This record gives sequence, C-alpha cells and structure tokens, in this order.
Amino acid sequence: MVEQRVTIVTGGGTGIGAACARLLREAGHQVVVSGRRPEPLQRLAEETEALACPGDVRDPDAAVSLVNAALTSFGRLDGLVLNAGIGRSGAVGDLSLEDWDDVMRTNVTGPLLLLRAAIPHLLRTRGSVVAVASVSALRNGASNAAYATSKAALLQLCRSLAVDYGRQGLRANIVCPSWVRSEMADRRMARFAADFGLGDGGTEAAYKEATQPLPLGRPGEPREVAEAVSWLLSSAASYINGAVLNVDGGATALDPGTLAFDFRIEPRSAGAR
Repeated sequence: MVEQRVTIVTGGGTGIGAACARLLREAGHQVVVSGRRPEPLQRLAEETEALACPGDVRDPDAAVSLVNAALTSFGRLDGLVLNAGIGRSGAVGDLSLEDWDDVMRTNVTGPLLLLRAAIPHLLRTRGSVVAVASVSALRNGASNAAYATSKAALLQLCRSLAVDYGRQGLRANIVCPSWVRSEMADRRMARFAADFGLGDGGTEAAYKEATQPLPLGRPGEPREVAEAVSWLLSSAASYINGAVLNVDGGATALDPGTLAFDFRIEPRSAGAR
C-alpha cells in the first residue's frame, strides 16, 4: 500500500496557494495550509479538509510549529510549496529600507526558515520542494527592485537545495508565473486602472492591457500554475531537479524589441498621475 503524501503550502489562503491546496487534495495528498490571515485559511480548510495552520513563517518558531503540525497530524512530510510572498514597488533610490526588509524577510528569509525546519523530514521521505517565484526573477520591470531581487534569491535558494541535497533524494524546482489572477495581482491592476484612467472596465481592463502583448494574450489562472506545481511534486517529475518552469503565457519567450512590429502601441492618458 502506498502511503498518503503530505504537503505543506505556504501563502495558502488565496490565489495560487489556494489553487495548489485544492489540486493536491484532489490528487489525494494530505495538505497543510499556512498564511498570516486565519479567515481565508479556515474557509479553504472547510472546503477541502486541508489542515489550516495560521502563522507568519518569517518567525523561526512559527516555521518549526508548521512542520510539527504536519508531523503531529500525519506522521510525515513529503512536499513543500513555498508560495508566500509580498511585493513593494520602488526603484533602488526610492525604496524605503522598511519595505526592502519586509519583502526580503517574507520572500527569502521565510522560505529559508521553513526549509531548515523541513529538510530532515523531507530527506526521510525523499521529498520534493517547489518554490513559486516569478518571471521577475528572470526579467525586470520599472520600480520592481525589491520584489525582483527577492524572487531571484528564492530561485537560487531552491537551486542550492537541488545541488546540496539531490544525492540524498530531495528534489527542488521553481515555477515562474507571469500575471496570474490573485489578490495581489488584483490590487496591482486596480492601481494601474486608477493611475491611467481605464474607466468602467477597471481591473479587467488593466489585466487586458497588461497581458495583451503576451503570446497567449491573457492572464493566467491560479489553477494553471497549480497544475505545474503538482506535476513537479509528483513522481512523474522524478528526474527533474533544479529546474525553472516558466508558467508565463510565453512572456519570457518574447523579444520586447519586436513588439512594435506585431502590436499597435498607443499612448495612454496620464489619468490620476
């Protein structure tokens, strides 16, 4: 009899994290979902029968408690989805140190603390880690210094796992989404819509404009990223280690210098700026 796999998903209350939790539960995993807000975690737990463990993984004690909750409830740990993350806008010369520290502690130090707590148990099960980074780890944009740097660091943190622990059976891989519908992306699109006076379409109009140049011409859905995460955690990806899978609608395949030949780029009004 094959033992049931146990996976922790951070940032699991909404968006990509919640989609990962749902899909893994459908696949038969026991799932422990973590996040700083109890309410969405509890709703997800009621929907999927996942185990909700609210907490801030930037806190070393909370990271240990999360791993212990999985072990106490299910006796093992097979997978870890590092999805919790935040963004703060700003160029290097404009970004406050407070915002920089907040992003780095959430997007890089938090995963490090959780990995340190989880690695001994993942080694016992020859488990798997998947980090949800971003195309910002590979390509940059305006006023994106902290977020892009943190996601690049997360990518290399997981590649370090692949290199250092691969011979002991632990795999670590990274997915890099582009624009995916989520609470964080919705907030960014709402600001975009307000800044440039996109009118009644609001957030939807902002998504349409932001993703129009992509080869697929649309934002991703959380489930589409979750499918990639689930596959990388599975035995179907047993020889995939240290890989970066772009789940980005073709964004990183596109040469931005060719945009003018394929699309009519029109200046937008300054709106509220």
